[in-house]
Amino acid sequence: MAINRREYLKGTASVAAGGLLGGSLGSMPAQAQSRADTLRHVMGAVFTSLDPTFAGATRESFPLSMNVYDRLASFGKKDVPGGSVFDMDTIRGELAEKIDRSADGLTYTFHIRQGATWHDGTPVEAEDIKWSLDRAVSAASNSKAQMNNGSMTSPDQFKVVGERQVEIKTERPDRLTLATFCVPYIPMFNSKLAKQHATSDDPWAINWLKENTAGGGAYVVESNRPGQQVVLRRNEKWKNGPDGALPFFQRVIVQTIPDISARASLLERGDADLTLDAAASDIPGLEQRGRVQVVAVPQSNAWQSIALNTLAAPFDDVKLRQAVAAALPYEDMFNAALFGRGQRLFGADWTQPPRNVIPQPMPFRHNLDKAKKLLSESGHASGLKTSFSFPASASATAEPMAALIKESLAKIGIEVAVQKLPDAQMATAVSERRLPMFFDFFTAWLPTSEYVTRIFLTATTRWNPSGWNDAIATKLGDDARYETDKAKYDAMIGQVIERYLAATPVVMLWHPNHDAVVAKNIKGYTYWFHRGADYRDLKRV
Repeated sequence: MAINRREYLKGTASVAAGGLLGGSLGSMPAQAQSRADTLRHVMGAVFTSLDPTFAGATRESFPLSMNVYDRLASFGKKDVPGGSVFDMDTIRGELAEKIDRSADGLTYTFHIRQGATWHDGTPVEAEDIKWSLDRAVSAASNSKAQMNNGSMTSPDQFKVVGERQVEIKTERPDRLTLATFCVPYIPMFNSKLAKQHATSDDPWAINWLKENTAGGGAYVVESNRPGQQVVLRRNEKWKNGPDGALPFFQRVIVQTIPDISARASLLERGDADLTLDAAASDIPGLEQRGRVQVVAVPQSNAWQSIALNTLAAPFDDVKLRQAVAAALPYEDMFNAALFGRGQRLFGADWTQPPRNVIPQPMPFRHNLDKAKKLLSESGHASGLKTSFSFPASASATAEPMAALIKESLAKIGIEVAVQKLPDAQMATAVSERRLPMFFDFFTAWLPTSEYVTRIFLTATTRWNPSGWNDAIATKLGDDARYETDKAKYDAMIGQVIERYLAATPVVMLWHPNHDAVVAKNIKGYTYWFHRGADYRDLKRV
């Protein structure tokens, strides 16, 4: 059975995942592979590391690693309008065949799947899991902060308690502990292989694992030409999927094709099977011609916003922030920036939220009369000058937004200078709180309401784009993280929503669509929280 996160603290539970059906021994001979057995994925970006935990890993490294490395656990899937998406409320074992949880929610015991092996054929042992977890909290990598989000900070919290059992303890019943084991930053490594390439200066083999793998997942890296192509070969001994079956595709070729039009053309000619980064402006044409299918699902764990710097003038004034929020031309921006492809987070007409959830559609509406009144109340009745900034990489979305923002705010007396900044310069300026108003795109792998509160709304880091500092909202988010009573949790989130709307530090606009352009004979595409492809889901029909 699978653990439902809503029930995650109701006594001791177990998770069983997948059958114990083994695949055939060895790998499929190359000559037996055909075009039908091979998936070709074309993308514009490149992989900078085969190890997703490497500090310089690009976003493309994360989904790749999900296919090459197993995690202890995995989220389930659910159907939604338009396709399938990850289901954070259902967690199953992956490399673990069973997960026991204590009644107090402080101890998890992972039972390693009987017969599980690494890519080199050696058995997966409890010591491998212990080493992988120790690495996650000790190495200078992306894993450390992620583990901290699940209240895991020390190797002392991980203990081998049997031949195939590893125990994990936390001091408090954290809502995100189990979910943490599902994300790309927590892969399980073949410790014996990795240790062979460790050094005194690099005890966790970070440098070696950047260009090599030590995994046991559904696919083996057959070849890697950085910046050009990665070829994956199916691991015929893999048995850790939800039903114990092997993935359909024997081989996956992932190629970097910089030209965005060329990628779409390859799909339409039948020379490629998948691309995830087609231009939003090209999607309607692709759908109309009908040579490919477009799997379009709103990115429920990602949203685009207009952030207002609450730590400096002029937007340290709440009335001015509210005035801007009332002046924004929401529907026009949605259509110009996304061609209407997404889910609105504006335009709600409630006074009390129907659900105590963040994010959800908020009662932000275009109302110039209200905006002018609020502007006057802020002491800026005669108007003011400010700027709206966005990174060059977001030009396709943010540039049409900027023109509309400039036009609409001018109607209430706010003169807006538009700034398109190089990505690195933009990131630095945001971190240093030097921009008054700017475009922001936030993604949460674990998008629970209290996580969004703690990281996006109230944190002291760059990930809180507005710099909003509300002591009560901060405490509510921190307390909700450990609250096991659903009614109390919901009440806390409701208070956060109330304070957020009153302060208006950032205007959440929409969930943009995740548009997967897929060959018409490919089925099973699922939107995952890492916004990449899981090749294990796909099959040719």
